[in-house]
Amino acid sequence: MTPNDFSTLRDLLRYAVSRFNDAGLFFGHGSSNAFDEAAYLLLHTLKLPLDKLDPFLDARLLPEEVANAIRVIEQRATERLPAAYITHEAWLGDYRFYVDERVIVPRSFIAELIPDYFSPWVAVPHEVTDILDLCTGSGCLPVMLADAFHNAHVDAVDISPDALAVAQRNIGDYELQERITLLESDLYTKLPEKLYDIIVSNPPYVNAESMTRLPGEYMREPQIALAGGADGMDLVRIIVAGAAERLKPQGILVVEIGNERAHAEAAFPDLELTWLSTSAGDDMVFLVTREQLQAKKKK
Repeated sequence: MTPNDFSTLRDLLRYAVSRFNDAGLFFGHGSSNAFDEAAYLLLHTLKLPLDKLDPFLDARLLPEEVANAIRVIEQRATERLPAAYITHEAWLGDYRFYVDERVIVPRSFIAELIPDYFSPWVAVPHEVTDILDLCTGSGCLPVMLADAFHNAHVDAVDISPDALAVAQRNIGDYELQERITLLESDLYTKLPEKLYDIIVSNPPYVNAESMTRLPGEYMREPQIALAGGADGMDLVRIIVAGAAERLKPQGILVVEIGNERAHAEAAFPDLELTWLSTSAGDDMVFLVTREQLQAKKKK
């Protein structure tokens, strides 16, 4: 197989889909199937609009364009590197973020809840002035939160200085340096003395048994951002335990736990978790109020 074997984007797309399927790749970092992933990687590599495949399918490509495309196809197939690490970009809704192997690829279901301001639990969005994001990673949620809640300042926390460097780049790309403060901290340990209207977190939550079965693509991500201990709830317990004293009277805590609903409910049997609807169902994100957390502490 040489660049001379291909002349059009259609040729490359057919080859890429076959190559990806033959390699048994996993698609869970932005695309759900080999065709969509191949189309995205090829359009990005050829510097074509990501939403316009058909007009270019039969355009003849230059030899160097074909060579670059084949290199990307082979990198994805042989290294099982998530596409986002190859293109250095990931999308959440209409937001584009820079990513590399210092952070997990952004894919939070909390992002779907931000445009509606966590309604109905946030009654007056413009009165929200302080938000905390724990385990911020690439900084994607703080950017979206600051953009939605125009009067809010966001504190974004991560234990990894490498992740915070990526977050800083994304915050700079959106020119939100004045409204987002990055903090290197192990969850609450180095936070300023203040109260928050909203605390959100997409923490490491994969349980130990599931970690042993992750596809190769996930093993290319920072494991510190995935592994959540025996039942996946190690960090979630700390987040829930410390939230009440850091929330304002009407404050809420929103936590993403992926496929770990059973473990979350077992970890907090005396908390009535409210499960929020997302595109993946009603099992991925829970919400609790400060009032609930305070009542739990009194028991």
